[in-house]
Amino acid sequence: MALLTQLNDDLKTAMKAKNKIELNVVRSLKSAIMNEKIELGHDLNEDEEIAVVARGLKQRRESLDEFERAGRQDLIDETKAEITIVERYMPVQLTAAEVNDVVKQTAAEVGATSQADFGKLMGAVMPKVKGKADGKLVNEAVKKLLQN
Repeated sequence: MALLTQLNDDLKTAMKAKNKIELNVVRSLKSAIMNEKIELGHDLNEDEEIAVVARGLKQRRESLDEFERAGRQDLIDETKAEITIVERYMPVQLTAAEVNDVVKQTAAEVGATSQADFGKLMGAVMPKVKGKADGKLVNEAVKKLLQN
């Protein structure tokens, strides 16, 4: 529940500062966590909270891609600011080199050597990097390793 407490504190701070973007982002994250809590019927543990925040981050990144394709600079700037705010609630993200190391180590553990082992390797890597690395980055690292 530490994340929910932090969100409540940040919500108050954003209200006092009259920071509309931060206020909207914090409210949406808090709402998403509360909705997930209601849906699951129990208080969320830290991993479940991070998963909710990661979903919010992924949605904003997908929106950013759409806005960039449409050339909507006003929405691009706002979405980038939102992404920066959401990232504050995520654990420290792994670098590409660290993701590659995890992928190589996991490939050795599960014996993945060819493209046919893609699903098996992804299934083994994702729980290890959950919340710490973007799925797209992991996907690219796995593809690169299995192509060699």
